[in-house]
Amino acid sequence: MSNITASEVNKLRKATGAGMMDCKNALVEANGDFELAIENLRKKGQKVAAKRADRDSSEGAVIAMVNKKQSKGVIISLNCETDFVAKNESFVELANSICKIALNCSTIDELSSSKYESMTVGEKLIEQTGVIGEKLEIGSFEHLSSEYVGYYIHAGNKIATIVGLSNKFENAFDVAKNVAMQVAAMNPIALNENSVSSEVIEKEIEIAKEQLRAEGKPESILDNIAKGKLKKFFKENTLVNQSYIKDNKSSVQNYVQSVNKDCSITGFKRAALV
Repeated sequence: MSNITASEVNKLRKATGAGMMDCKNALVEANGDFELAIENLRKKGQKVAAKRADRDSSEGAVIAMVNKKQSKGVIISLNCETDFVAKNESFVELANSICKIALNCSTIDELSSSKYESMTVGEKLIEQTGVIGEKLEIGSFEHLSSEYVGYYIHAGNKIATIVGLSNKFENAFDVAKNVAMQVAAMNPIALNENSVSSEVIEKEIEIAKEQLRAEGKPESILDNIAKGKLKKFFKENTLVNQSYIKDNKSSVQNYVQSVNKDCSITGFKRAALV
């Protein structure tokens, strides 16, 4: 058995973030082989991950980011088990570093298999599950491309949004951020009426009719009144038609076009931990 020095233990601790005794034991087991010791710690992480696979990950951090060209944005949620870990600076840094990698990905599977230092993102999460002692996983992954993309992260990293604009202009950053804040606060279900699924529309019409029947309204007028209620539903639940949170006399679409008449919202994504 090799004699393990304190400096070797400290080096492994800095490289992996694992506890001192875990590092010492890994080095002893590896007879001082640094790379093998890292592998031993990762193997421990794999065992912990499997053991914790059925535990909920309802806490975490939701992070949004855009690329340098501001033409693509991504949101990821890195989930954990406790609020204590979610607020840890190292955990938030890990979430940010994974989000940066996500800018070059289109799916969670692609992100999980992407390179993270000397391993993949998926392997890094397994490793950190062992180090931290909590199940870590990517919960949400959203991406959006447009001529200009902005983002907003709500305080505490519990909600993040990205918004696409049809063109880039002087105040695009502020407009995109304000609309992204709208998405965070009002949680629209779609961009506009045309983006609402036929299933949702049919359901809302039927709900409206049932309400009217309960009020004793005759069948002959139900369709027209239900259409009016559907219009109200669109106003409250589609982004471009919602009342703008900073000026409820204006719709979100009118706000955007008051800044730049040639600009429109092309899409949005939202992720939240509840």
